[in-house]
Amino acid sequence: MIKVYLAEDQQLLNTALAGILDLEDDLTVCGTATDGQTAWAEIQVCQPDVVLLDIEMPQLTGLDVAEKIQAAQLPLKVIILTTFAQPAYFKRAIGAEVAAYLLKDGPSDALIQAIHNVMIGQTIYAPELVVGLTQQVQNPLSERELAVLTAIAAGLSSKAVAQKLFLSDGTVRNYVSTILSKLDATNRIEAIQIARHHGWLN
Repeated sequence: MIKVYLAEDQQLLNTALAGILDLEDDLTVCGTATDGQTAWAEIQVCQPDVVLLDIEMPQLTGLDVAEKIQAAQLPLKVIILTTFAQPAYFKRAIGAEVAAYLLKDGPSDALIQAIHNVMIGQTIYAPELVVGLTQQVQNPLSERELAVLTAIAAGLSSKAVAQKLFLSDGTVRNYVSTILSKLDATNRIEAIQIARHHGWLN
């Protein structure tokens, strides 16, 4: 019997998936959670064979949990389920050595097959996600521009950014102007969103 733990922040989907998996003769759901912190705590107690993790969850994301599982060297397989075909997420998933990275809109039969496949040592990445990675846009920002944008994304004012990076206020304004131009953004918030979407900001 394969023990499965399911973490998905949408309660309806969580319940539906758990019900589908429990119908399989050789699968049993040993627990569910709608936030990453609860999932991480219960996974250590439940000791499942396979963990299904959504990425966007409160407290800890699915990728946070996957990295904790890797760091603790728990003997289990991690399958990431996501609606986000973002290169930065995929790179983190690979770094956490997840067994599978799948899109949520796939058929339940494919998910069940993926669970069986990872249990025999296979690694599965949804083709759409691999395509998304190969089509990743090159970061146009210099190292200094990226440092300025990262500081702004952390909530620092222009003056605080200048102090942190040992720049004048005018130089920071010039950097911001260049960043907006390079990213074709109308304001700082949009620039941050664009950079995060492409995985240029952590």
